[in-house]
Amino acid sequence: MKIKNSENISFWYDPDKRAIIYQIGTALFVAFIAWYLVSNTMTNLANQNIATGFGFLNKEASFEIGESLIEYSAADRYLKALSVGFLNTLLVSFIGILLTVVLGTFLGIARLSKNWLVNKCAAGYIELFQDIPVLLQLFFWYAFFYEMLPSPRQALNPFGGLFLCNRGLIFGIPAAHPVYKYMALSILLAAVLIFFIKRWAKKRQDATGEIFPIIKVSFLLVLGFPFACWLAGGSPTQMSVPVLTGFNFKGGMAVSPEFAALLLGLVLYTAAFVAEVVRAGIQAVSKGQTEAAMAIGLKPGQLLNLIILPQALRVIIPPLTSQLLNLTKNSSLAVAIGYPDFVSVAGTAINQTGQAIEGVMLIMIVYLFFSLSTSAFMNWYNKKTKLVER
Repeated sequence: MKIKNSENISFWYDPDKRAIIYQIGTALFVAFIAWYLVSNTMTNLANQNIATGFGFLNKEASFEIGESLIEYSAADRYLKALSVGFLNTLLVSFIGILLTVVLGTFLGIARLSKNWLVNKCAAGYIELFQDIPVLLQLFFWYAFFYEMLPSPRQALNPFGGLFLCNRGLIFGIPAAHPVYKYMALSILLAAVLIFFIKRWAKKRQDATGEIFPIIKVSFLLVLGFPFACWLAGGSPTQMSVPVLTGFNFKGGMAVSPEFAALLLGLVLYTAAFVAEVVRAGIQAVSKGQTEAAMAIGLKPGQLLNLIILPQALRVIIPPLTSQLLNLTKNSSLAVAIGYPDFVSVAGTAINQTGQAIEGVMLIMIVYLFFSLSTSAFMNWYNKKTKLVER
């Protein structure tokens, strides 16, 4: 039977051409729906004399924010108020991700321990925190700080300079000094050097088989550079220690109950899921790999660092990305316990200005930015750790 040339096939019977028509039709339909919704919304807003646009961002906010990483007052504009909320969300998400990865990795490894007590404690933690909704955990930790902890006058003082009360965690910090700025820069310099040393050590190991003690060298650089700057800057030792004056503490640094409750709730909840991801990734590595490594005399630390983790990471990273995204999005529950994150600040702005559409749109854009940034970094790391065929 003779098959006709594709050029002689009728237009409607050519699947490639039909696909183009279907895609154009779908795009036009979506564009029509979008136009209808936008047009209908604008008409209704105009009929109700509700202003539209983002001009309200330049108006005076007229409300205070309890916690801020930058200077802020009620006389500032809505744009700055939203910036405060953005930075607060960024802070709790960044710290939460770091603590979650550390705690989740530890629990995942402990879940595979041959020690019965360690194994069962890790399993109990995972089952407990996975089964309790994160919002309830936030309420619990919020109540813990405000209802179960004493007032500042009866604050718990486990050791000098550290106080725990219903105003949060208050602790001493080094007094302001110019040398600390250079110490922070020295840590960044150490990180850059570690990056290049790690690349050189990998090439050296591939060529000679010799293992360079990169972890020890990294600790030495990260601790040594700031210490050298501290010595060169006169070795300042003055501390800003919290002192009880009236009904609260002055001096030092305070972590508010709202921030502490939010951070604890997010970290403890998400770490339980990360632990299972880590456990599954480690168990995905064939036992033959472990037995072969032990047969050639690798130490337990080398076995974990050189054999198990590099292979397990390829399984761990994709689901880990999802859990980190969940942590970032769950931070929007901060409004339930009074922490001024972006959703809380934007909600106050919406209530005062009536710009609901613009406010919700800003919330969507901010969380889209956080999600895409986290995904981009994790996808880059996943690509970096993938198995490269030779």
